[in-house]
Amino acid sequence: MGNLLANMFMRLIKKKKPLPIETISILSTQPPKFLEGGGFATGNIDLGGLEVCQVSSFNKIWATNEGGPDNLGATFYEPSSIPDGFFVLGHYSQCNNKPLFGWVLAGRPGANESLSLARPTDYSLVWTSESQKIKQDNNGYIWLPVCPDGYKAVGYVVTVSPEKPSLDKIRCVRSDFTEIVELDRWIWGLKNEIDPNGLNVYGSRPKDRGVQAMGVPTGSFLIQNISGSADVSLPYCLKNTKNTLLAMPNLSQIKALIETYSPIIYFHPDEKYLPSTVNWFFQNGALLYQKGLETSPSQVEPDGSNLPQGGSDDGSYWLDLPADDSAKERVKKGDLGNANAYFHIKPMFGGTFTDMAIWVFYPFNGPARLKLEFLNISLGKIGEHVGDWEHLTLRVSNFDGSLKCVYFSEHSGGTLLDASQIEFEIGNKPVAYASLNGHAFYSKPGLVLQGNGRNGIRNDTAKGKAVMDTGIRAVVVAVDHLTAVEPPWLNYRRKWGPKLSYDIAKEIEKAKKVLPGRLKQIFEKVVSGVPNEVLGEEGPSGPKMKNSWNGDEKY
Repeated sequence: MGNLLANMFMRLIKKKKPLPIETISILSTQPPKFLEGGGFATGNIDLGGLEVCQVSSFNKIWATNEGGPDNLGATFYEPSSIPDGFFVLGHYSQCNNKPLFGWVLAGRPGANESLSLARPTDYSLVWTSESQKIKQDNNGYIWLPVCPDGYKAVGYVVTVSPEKPSLDKIRCVRSDFTEIVELDRWIWGLKNEIDPNGLNVYGSRPKDRGVQAMGVPTGSFLIQNISGSADVSLPYCLKNTKNTLLAMPNLSQIKALIETYSPIIYFHPDEKYLPSTVNWFFQNGALLYQKGLETSPSQVEPDGSNLPQGGSDDGSYWLDLPADDSAKERVKKGDLGNANAYFHIKPMFGGTFTDMAIWVFYPFNGPARLKLEFLNISLGKIGEHVGDWEHLTLRVSNFDGSLKCVYFSEHSGGTLLDASQIEFEIGNKPVAYASLNGHAFYSKPGLVLQGNGRNGIRNDTAKGKAVMDTGIRAVVVAVDHLTAVEPPWLNYRRKWGPKLSYDIAKEIEKAKKVLPGRLKQIFEKVVSGVPNEVLGEEGPSGPKMKNSWNGDEKY
């Protein structure tokens, strides 16, 4: 009887366990107190006649408890506690599998632009859950504002009533303050069901993104029919028509951001190839090779001042380790005790956000290992290359200086996570885990396979004794909106390692020989799908040659 009651009690507890979204994630400390100056962290940003603020408090409207990521459903909200004079531009939605940690923009006309916002003339019902056989707290309705000529909608209104919302519920935005939007990460839907009335909900982001792009996300969502036939171009994002970066941080504010948010990197207990400074790499015998003169390489100057500047990656030059074998092995291991991270500060989303790209340099990238069903296979020299560059990117709101998300680079791609989804230490410092030998960054320790199913290249991470606080000895190498002296090595656009340092085909055959017949085919399939940078066929390029230097992160 006692066991029966205990089991019933445990089931009751499980039923009452809150969804992640029912907990509000708050970072352990508030944003730093910034020295005053400019328009950074003042609360509002002027887009050239339309003033916007970021609202992070919400009232729940409607929720479903199935579909979407992890089949946990999604919740829809309207912004609350909007400052006086500001108007709602769109409602917010988030999947239920993570803590509530979102924002939307509210707007008000600028001092000399009283017509930058307008009331809608009507609403169009674009979707209702009435016919959906899903777990929901009640029926939900999504409305698109019908805007007057010359104005566009930048968000939807969600209700639990079939009656049209009040025309005062939202504002349309004058067309010259808008830009084209595109689908971002999936929020909710029943992707596997064929239903003409089904729906997928996504985040929204400007289609054109990067340092020079002026599109501004609203924080609202986009919808698309299951069939994909819905016109997702109906809602738009905003645009900074001023084309200025007055809300970007100054140098003292950048220093405060680095001190507060600089990530802590943990290396695997078995990691042999650790970071160093670029200068240490040069001072300890790094060599510059030139095509046609391979027998007479040049010693790189400590500051990289003799490296070729500008140009393109034409294969004319490359770097390599010292020629002496003992020096080569020593340099491969890096110099973690004196290593530093290199910070690139750049505007994002029309200067409403600051991206802090944090670059870490390794003299050497270790060999790859393969998981093949129940076997772990050493791939010999495969994966080894000289001069490994990896990075993390912090995305900070220029409205208040708060950290909104972190990008973890992972070989040829990466993962962008909300700040609510990552681990922190020492206040608000994000934690990252560098994979064994390959140095890809992950938000959690464990094993990530690069491949399909149970087979792929191993990315092992764990919290070892070797650790790096990227804020200690941090070096700001580039600030796109301010004048900054860039080190010569930053404008070296050729490879940081030789194109080929071994016969990769021979290494693959060597690893394949020990496998039984059935696994040989699986092995070949996995290896053929691995990017060149993992296999080590090409020397890596420097930070400024990456697409993310001037663009948005690839995720």
